[in-house]
Amino acid sequence: MLNPSVKDTNFNMRINGQKKAELERLYGSLGMTLPEAVNIFFENSLLRGGLPFEVRLPQFIRETERAMLEALEILNGRRAAKSYSSARELFDELDREESC
Repeated sequence: MLNPSVKDTNFNMRINGQKKAELERLYGSLGMTLPEAVNIFFENSLLRGGLPFEVRLPQFIRETERAMLEALEILNGRRAAKSYSSARELFDELDREESC
């Protein structure tokens, strides 16, 4: 009979060095190593018959989606960014938008 706790093979993967260091700090603060955390992930995957968390596309509020698209257009130079001569001018415009 196989003993499921016996580790008899290696698993290698490549990961960004900075991300690996961040993960090692995170899991270290939880009292475990990165390989121990990966083993927990795999065990939970087997117990649940899939990923141990929900995977789905983020659903944003329409207004947030429009603002994100506008920001991308500004970043890519397809739309001019608004500018204000003072903070007061900005807040006055925001107040006008809010009252509409």
